Amino acid sequence: MNLATVLLQLEVLGIKAAPDSTAVDNLQQATDSMKAQVDSLATTIIEHPGSIGSKMLGSIGSVDWGGILTSLSSQFIGFVLRVVIAILLFYAGKFIINKIYSIVRAIMVRKNFDHSLITFLLSLIKITMMFLLIIVVIGILGIETSSFIAIFASAGVAIGMALSGTLQNFAGGVLILLIKPYKIGDYIEFGNYKGHVKEIQIFHTVITNYNNERIIIPNGGLSTGTINNYSAEKYRRCQWQIAISYGDDVDLARKVAFEIIDADPRVVKKSTETAHLAIEDDEEKPIEENTDDNAEPKQSWWRRLFHMTRAKREQLKSANEDAIKALMPKKNYSPSVNLESLDDSGITLVIRAWVLTTDYWAVMYNVNEQIYKQFPARGLHFPFPQLDVHVTQ
Repeated sequence: MNLATVLLQLEVLGIKAAPDSTAVDNLQQATDSMKAQVDSLATTIIEHPGSIGSKMLGSIGSVDWGGILTSLSSQFIGFVLRVVIAILLFYAGKFIINKIYSIVRAIMVRKNFDHSLITFLLSLIKITMMFLLIIVVIGILGIETSSFIAIFASAGVAIGMALSGTLQNFAGGVLILLIKPYKIGDYIEFGNYKGHVKEIQIFHTVITNYNNERIIIPNGGLSTGTINNYSAEKYRRCQWQIAISYGDDVDLARKVAFEIIDADPRVVKKSTETAHLAIEDDEEKPIEENTDDNAEPKQSWWRRLFHMTRAKREQLKSANEDAIKALMPKKNYSPSVNLESLDDSGITLVIRAWVLTTDYWAVMYNVNEQIYKQFPARGLHFPFPQLDVHVTQ
């Protein structure tokens, strides 16, 4: 098909073209040249078919197939070795993780950690170490691990921002279970809340007050706030402020107060400068030192650290407590009755006595009642607010 035929068909379709004669001639010459080259290539292939095939075979034959096979075999062997090393490292790391798990668990059990804290910390430690082990194994296999780490880091940041308050309570719960500022059964005060500790959870602490009301306090505030633990110490001091009228005998009032205190067997009577050591009625007996006959054989530091006998642990604990008590100021546990102030309507006596923490409220109420009964019976009067008015004529 020549250019004239194409123009004729365009005119039949209603498309009129009026090309320049020079452009038409150039286009016709290019078309004829391309057609001649195609005809020449076809003739060459028909007349000399072997020449093309020989050239292709020559190109294929020039490839270094031995080098390619050697490279592939070396890469395969290297990959197999990496797989074997990764498998061995995985099982060796898993064995080490299990050993660390057992050692940490034994230490926590010996230190009397809370059961819920032991379970959580052991799970956290094992999951973290397994994650690191898997990352190392993946790196040995030749897989890029930076993308995995980036994904987990991004997920951790997003989760931390979404659960900031919850994570704060979680961190507070871990600190409380580790440091133990209070334990189950203690009577504590936090802000406007008072009650006995019933449960210590990871995220919150449950207390019940004397009305048996259940109060749930987030651990975040408890770990950073001020807590008054009334049950932390074995002994607690009771204090009564009693007012008597002007003109009453102070010595008699002091005598009656001492009689009331001495009549209650729950009040501590024993007192010296070292009373805080001597009045421990249930103090454990000192641990006898091992003689040559029953002395344990010398052990390595590793075994002494993780396989310490109970007697040795108690001995170290007792020595530590004695050292702490030696630094504390000496308390005087003897009851005392002193004149505190001279008020408008009467004089105020302050009565102090030490009792066991568990007996605090019972002794407090009993002494209040005895003071109310015995002071008037002995001629002592409780003053009422009064004002003397003098009228000048």
